[in-house]
Amino acid sequence: MKRIALALVALVALFLAVVYWMGSGAAGDFWEEGEAVATPRSAESVSAGDAAQSEAALDVGVARPKQILFGDLHVHSTFSPDAFGMALPTAGGSGAKPISHACDYARYCSALDFWSINDHAVGLTPWKWEQTVEAIRQCEAISGGGSGADVTPFLGWEWTQMGTTPDNHYGHKNVIFRNLDDVPERPIAAASPIAGDSLDAPSPLLTGLLGVMDPSSATFDNLKFMRDIMTFPDCPPDLPVRDQPPGCRDAVKTPAELYTRLDDWGFESIVIPHGTSWGMYTPQGSSWDKQLVGEMHDPERQTLIEVFSGHGNSEEHRAWRAALVDAEGIATCPEPSPGFLPSCWRAGEIIAERCLAAGESDETCDARAEDARANYVAANVGGAVTVPGATLDDWLDANQCTDCFQPSFNHRPGGSVQYIMAIRNFDDPANPRRFEFGFMASSDNHTSRPGTGYKEYARLEMTEARISRAFESIGLRADLEKEKLPRSFTMAEVEESVPIFARNEQERSSSFFLTGGLIATHAEGRGRDAIWEAMDRKEVYGTSGPRILLWFDLLNPPGASSRTAPMGSNVALAETPIFQARAVGSFEQKPGCPESSHAALGPENIEAICGGECDHPSDTRRAITRIEVVRIRPQNRPEEPVSELIEDPWRVFPCDGDLAGCSVTFADPEFATAARDTLYYVRAIEAPSEAVGADALGCTRGEDGRCLSLDACIDRPESDDCLAETEERAWSSPIFVGFGRS
Repeated sequence: MKRIALALVALVALFLAVVYWMGSGAAGDFWEEGEAVATPRSAESVSAGDAAQSEAALDVGVARPKQILFGDLHVHSTFSPDAFGMALPTAGGSGAKPISHACDYARYCSALDFWSINDHAVGLTPWKWEQTVEAIRQCEAISGGGSGADVTPFLGWEWTQMGTTPDNHYGHKNVIFRNLDDVPERPIAAASPIAGDSLDAPSPLLTGLLGVMDPSSATFDNLKFMRDIMTFPDCPPDLPVRDQPPGCRDAVKTPAELYTRLDDWGFESIVIPHGTSWGMYTPQGSSWDKQLVGEMHDPERQTLIEVFSGHGNSEEHRAWRAALVDAEGIATCPEPSPGFLPSCWRAGEIIAERCLAAGESDETCDARAEDARANYVAANVGGAVTVPGATLDDWLDANQCTDCFQPSFNHRPGGSVQYIMAIRNFDDPANPRRFEFGFMASSDNHTSRPGTGYKEYARLEMTEARISRAFESIGLRADLEKEKLPRSFTMAEVEESVPIFARNEQERSSSFFLTGGLIATHAEGRGRDAIWEAMDRKEVYGTSGPRILLWFDLLNPPGASSRTAPMGSNVALAETPIFQARAVGSFEQKPGCPESSHAALGPENIEAICGGECDHPSDTRRAITRIEVVRIRPQNRPEEPVSELIEDPWRVFPCDGDLAGCSVTFADPEFATAARDTLYYVRAIEAPSEAVGADALGCTRGEDGRCLSLDACIDRPESDDCLAETEERAWSSPIFVGFGRS
């Protein structure tokens, strides 16, 4: 018996040792960054595109056009934790998507002029950051570099901040560096806004059980990846960046601290906010007002803003809110308004319907509905889990902007670009502050695919629609209560039973992912410096994916009569401003890939990296149907209602359908009499075409316009790309016209 007992003890000890070994990540491998293809991109293909652009510019009367270059400044590889999770075979992914693939994709699949890597800084351990820098430098080397580069890669990361309340939420920002020769030793991540909160690593014995349940190489790679992040020590927060010990994670809580850290490093960089209206993680009632306070905004670094991405459109402001927050910070549920059904209100309707079906009295059910609304608001981004067993169909189109172009999920108007451009801070009444952003767009792709919007195909590969399944596969989504109870859960019940990462609406939001947008620069040449200087001038615009050509100029700026002021300019006038906008539609796409891409990548990589499709323009352009002008007059006093300051659209100019493009000239005769600072920007709208996820929920509506049932993208078969008709577009950067002063 003693021998048997000793043998059992030995077996248990061996089992625990194996579990510990697996849980420590020792059984897995890192997914390395790989090697990009060294074959140069066809010079003929680059020059052909430049020639077509010059011809189009002349057709709409642009006498001395700069080079319009297209790029994507928001790209993730599988060094990002969420991208890694989506790439796991258990999540339906196809394995590693290294930075080298992004270089290949930008050159041969999407045929971009420039791009940047922006993996989440929180996951960039020292080894991954070293690999990132080396991969971008390699891409630069094989692309030719300088003015002859076939693509220009930029180095960066994403500062991914998510607050728990409107007061401590600042959102996501991409940090991008001008040069590659001298770069920071480590990225700067976003620290949790909750004091003492950290990424504490669970015991390897606990995580090793995952390896016991699924002893696959993907599971072991996952355990190694997550262990590497969770055992990555934080840097001492009170040390300057160059005095921090090697091998630590630098993390800060606010934008002000981020700018201080970047100043410490001293390298030229820009900071680009994105996802400013995304409701998946933005607390209800959030607004951007606090980001104009003190050092929370750095106008020298934070110069551009992302209007559109694969997560949708953040441009448009609306007067409604998902929750109303008073001066004391108390949040309440608003009533429905035309075109908007708050989710908190819908929560009350769902509970009331169940309550009445259970035979309870009207009085009891009204009280439970009121409780449901309050519980939803109290849970903030986790509001949906306060309604047990609620399905996608139960929520209908609650919390969605039903009259916006391709809106972000649970659109937050207080973070919309229009709202941001309309507000001012009056802490110093003599010098009120405002944001003066240039507008851009990008993809936010998580499969190392910069510039995915050239064709609308392969929804689960070219968008992030797989994210809810990925989160489930790596244990960040719980099996929520399935019983449709006739009452809602309180916040205390949610905190007790639902992990924090499982509280937002991952599954519902998966219907809203798009292929993504592009940034376009009016540059003096193709090189790194020319691209950077165009961004520094804010002479940039964004598109929803197609390569629309757009020019927007002030024809009568002060100074020399022969000069015009392009988009992004900031001028002073006391007379009527006169503008000209010109736009040319993108080329229709041919199927497949050009021969030069096949020759460089080969058939296997054409399929694995490009998904079998590349940017392959025909000679036929799409028509521009109209040009819309938006006028915003920033606040002159703190209490001035923002909705009254945003005129969208202020003017609409129909185009005649000429495939050569559209040109309009207009003036603002009210500017001088209004005597206030004003900004103007234009949207060029293409003829309708089909796009992935363009009708995210597929609502069937009643005569009153209310959504009655859904055919949501997330419920479609994997082979269904969820195509629907939309109007692709380009957004110019504003022209800022100060009344009578510079």
